[in-house]
Amino acid sequence: MDSIEKLVPDNLTSLQTHVLAEEAKYPEATGDFSWIISAISLAGKTIANKVRRARLENVLGSHGTENVQGEVQQKLDVIANEVLLRCLGERASIAVLASEEDQEPLILRSGKEGGKYCVLFDPLDGSSNLDVAVGVGTIFTVLRNDPNVKNAEQTVCQTGVQQVAAGYILYGSSTILVLTTGHGVDMFVLDQAIGSFLHVKQGLRIPPGNKTYSVNEAYAEQFPTGYRTYLQWAHEQGYSSRYIGSMVADVHRILMRGGVFLYPSTTKNPGGKLRLLYEANPMAMIIEQAGGLAYSGPQRTLEVVPTELHARVPVLLGSPEEVESVRRFSQE
Repeated sequence: MDSIEKLVPDNLTSLQTHVLAEEAKYPEATGDFSWIISAISLAGKTIANKVRRARLENVLGSHGTENVQGEVQQKLDVIANEVLLRCLGERASIAVLASEEDQEPLILRSGKEGGKYCVLFDPLDGSSNLDVAVGVGTIFTVLRNDPNVKNAEQTVCQTGVQQVAAGYILYGSSTILVLTTGHGVDMFVLDQAIGSFLHVKQGLRIPPGNKTYSVNEAYAEQFPTGYRTYLQWAHEQGYSSRYIGSMVADVHRILMRGGVFLYPSTTKNPGGKLRLLYEANPMAMIIEQAGGLAYSGPQRTLEVVPTELHARVPVLLGSPEEVESVRRFSQE
């Protein structure tokens, strides 16, 4: 009997089991939210497979088009976007889908037709790194649909504090899904053998005081004075620099190890470069739920009011004491 028990893994709590168990705590829950997370996990497994086989299937490199941001689209940007649209488009509770790759939100159904939620996503963050097999990821957020707002862009232009859930999927040495619904942060890892995301960590907390910063220092001369002063101070204090160039991978490292992630404004992009709705807000919610801090300029990221669908902001997030160190220099 003992030998048979050893063949059965201890961890068989799947993402779906976890979400259903959490929904069971709320008698008013309808199960609609769990269907959305299920669709995201299906899309994530599909994209993970495409990423692993990208070179074998010759889907690396440029697609030959630009997205709404004016950025050259990679072939897998287009594939990942289509996968998410198809998986989420079949969920009856979704009113609006909005992608970083598309000019306008996609209206699926009205509130009267059962559309309770809006889902926004960056289908493949860091895709320019695919050719050299660096970790990339999908970022997503779930918002409530206001049936009284007829304009789709106005519907999804909500502040970060209004997010119902946020998360990301990291496609690296393993496929990791990190999720928050506003009650802490959970981590799941895809078990390829059984095709399921398994729950490996509950209540993730960002470690304090790691003397590490993540920023593209090639643009340091364009940073505000306070950030340049901070970097000089960090060098003198023996800080380490860790920058991957894929936001999902960089923020995941900060979440697991501690430290600070910086993407400040520059003279070229004075309003910041990261997208508020698709990148900054979801990551800010995750970091705050893990005990960290997230700012866009002097303002808490989650309180920034979106002015448009593809609004951009500077981002500073990570361990509280490290974030405050940067803010101290930026406010001087």
